[in-house]
Amino acid sequence: MSNPLDTKIIGRLAEILDKTNLTGIEYEDESCRIKLSREVSGATVIAAPAAPIAPTAPLPPVAPAAAAPTAPAQPTSNAPEDYSKHPGAVKSPMVGVVYLSSDPNSPNYVKVGDTVAEGDTVCLIEAMKTYNPVKAHKGGRVSKILVESGDPVEYGEPLVIIE
Repeated sequence: MSNPLDTKIIGRLAEILDKTNLTGIEYEDESCRIKLSREVSGATVIAAPAAPIAPTAPLPPVAPAAAAPTAPAQPTSNAPEDYSKHPGAVKSPMVGVVYLSSDPNSPNYVKVGDTVAEGDTVCLIEAMKTYNPVKAHKGGRVSKILVESGDPVEYGEPLVIIE
């Protein structure tokens, strides 16, 4: 059976991973799912079919690489606060690059102290040359902006805190 994965796609995803300094990126179409993630020593490729290619010969799943054991983190007074579980955290819906305004000459969508309504755009995420608005999930006052324009962001990363 031939390999259905297109090596050009894997190469392009690896280039994006290197250029953006992200730790992971995923691609999926009707025949396969590709996930690349960066480790300290290099990149790991995990690929599994999104659906069986042929009913008589599905591809076996590929097990993820085992992570190296790490020592438990020691709390320090200088450690940044973890906002991932904050109820007012507006999180990134995808991997990409965040922009706080529509263009460099425009004011930011929000700034600390602004009041926003549910559904207001708080920033944009650019992924694959498409700009996707990120909207407030609730109304309130913006208490923190955790990213800067041009920062690479991961799926689920907190971007803005609304109180």
